[in-house]
This record gives sequence, structure tokens and C-alpha cells, in this order.
Amino acid sequence: QVELVESGGGSVQAGGSLRLSCASTGNPYATYCMGWFRQAPGKEREGVAGIASDGIATYADSVKGRFTISRDNAKNTIYLQMNSLKPEDSGMYFCGANYPGPCLPVVTPAYGYWGQGTQVTVSS
Repeated sequence: QVELVESGGGSVQAGGSLRLSCASTGNPYATYCMGWFRQAPGKEREGVAGIASDGIATYADSVKGRFTISRDNAKNTIYLQMNSLKPEDSGMYFCGANYPGPCLPVVTPAYGYWGQGTQVTVSS
């Protein structure tokens, strides 16, 4: 069993930055792959970034060059540094965990664990 808890959301103006965190507890093998996902009202959940336990990361095209995913395995925590935020980045951000992969930012049944989410609002 794995518990994921996100934090760090908030409201910022376009061009601003936020750093999200996701702390995990429980079976460390279940967090081999972790990812950040987001969901805007009325839209499907979409992948933002994924990262494997060795730090290899992949990104959705919409956030490449602006967002950086990282993880601290000693702290069982992943992060999402979001820079140059745009209004279309607004939504509820969730972290997910899956084993054994692939560690891609794609919503699949492989992601068996999810956090409750943290809200990000970017105003123009």
C-alpha cells in the first residue's frame, strides 16, 4: 500500500513559478515510477511529467522547457518545478505512482496509486 500527499499549489500570475511536492509512504517498490498529472474542470486528466527511480524523466510537449520533475529517493518525495506558468496550466495537480513502468506521463491503469491533488491557478 502507498499513500501520496501533494503540496505546494497556489495562485500565481502568468509568468510566475510554483514548486509542487509529493511525499510517499508505504511500499517503496510501488513508487518505481512516479508522475505528475493535471486535470482542469470539464477535461480529462492529462500527464505532465514522469520520472523513474533512477531519475530519468519525460515530459508532455506542453511543458517541456518550463517544468522540471525531480525526486529525492531518500525523502520519498518528488517535485515539480513550474516556471513561466500560463493560464492553461491551471488545474488540480495529482501525483501518481506505478510499478514496474513505463515511467511515462500517460494516464494508464499502471498508475495504481494517486494523491488527493493540489490546486494550481494561473491568472492572466
